Amino acid sequence: MAAKPIILRDVAQSAGVSLRTASRVLNEDPNVADATRQRVLSVMEELSYTPDAMARSLRAGTDATIGLVVESVADPFFGELAEAVEAAADDDGRSVLIGSTRQDPARERTLVEQMLQRRVSGLLLVPTSGSHDWLDRLATATPVVMVDRPAQGIDADVVRVDDREATAKATRHLIAQGHRTIAYVGDFPTVSTSADRLEGFLLAMAEHGIEVPDAWVRASCPTPEEASAATSDVIATTSPTAILSAATRCSLGVVPALHALRRTDIALVGFGDFAMADSLQPGITVIDHSARAVAVSAVARLMSRLSRPDMPTEVTYVPVRLVERGSGELRP
Repeated sequence: MAAKPIILRDVAQSAGVSLRTASRVLNEDPNVADATRQRVLSVMEELSYTPDAMARSLRAGTDATIGLVVESVADPFFGELAEAVEAAADDDGRSVLIGSTRQDPARERTLVEQMLQRRVSGLLLVPTSGSHDWLDRLATATPVVMVDRPAQGIDADVVRVDDREATAKATRHLIAQGHRTIAYVGDFPTVSTSADRLEGFLLAMAEHGIEVPDAWVRASCPTPEEASAATSDVIATTSPTAILSAATRCSLGVVPALHALRRTDIALVGFGDFAMADSLQPGITVIDHSARAVAVSAVARLMSRLSRPDMPTEVTYVPVRLVERGSGELRP
């Protein structure tokens, strides 16, 4: 017959304390006397007691899981972000529950409600567009950190890159190579990150006195296929000497279109690195905003929020870097 598993009540009896006190030691209550804590911990070790994770979660009122809601794990940036969040959470002894909104606000709210019902200990959220005042009312006891972008209608921590300045930096780089006819391919500006990137592009162009006709801007390309079609059209109608691709998924359409048209003479800077970008001819110059760095910073902020729930909210900017590989250094 298998030995009866050791439970917390056995520990409490052996240590001569109440079950409540043993539970407080297990949950690292700082108000337990040191001598009592050490006695209980010694008994746990002697009895080879292994805490039941689910029971511990129920006692604490939350799960040892954190929730992560992104646009889509199929997107290269968010796929890498999800993997890095899992790794960082694992270092803290936590698991991750992941959901994709597909940029649908209704789906986003459903996912968040489901995670809160699961009593996740905290939530990392890449918000969709629109007001999130509903979240302020819903997640009153659950720490929330916004990832990649802020959310309207809620005061919450944000971990992101400075999208406007990063895109302005990419645009200035192309201008420094002598380009004046620069096309822009990006996602819908209803997404806050996309709006910031378009604003950064226009800002840098205005700084150099370059007027940007509407025909140069293709800001409605949420998929590689739409970005590819926009690239072909903008080349046919405006003859740009350079293109700024404002998202990784856009670059995955822009680059094949340039190669198919045999127009690799057109300079290109992409926002976000991607696989094989350094192996193409020419290599793709990118603004590298590391999903891994964003993930690590976001998890760290959530852990800090869990331990100090009353600390002021703040925006954390993760640095970016321009990686020159050739495509962005072509001259007209």
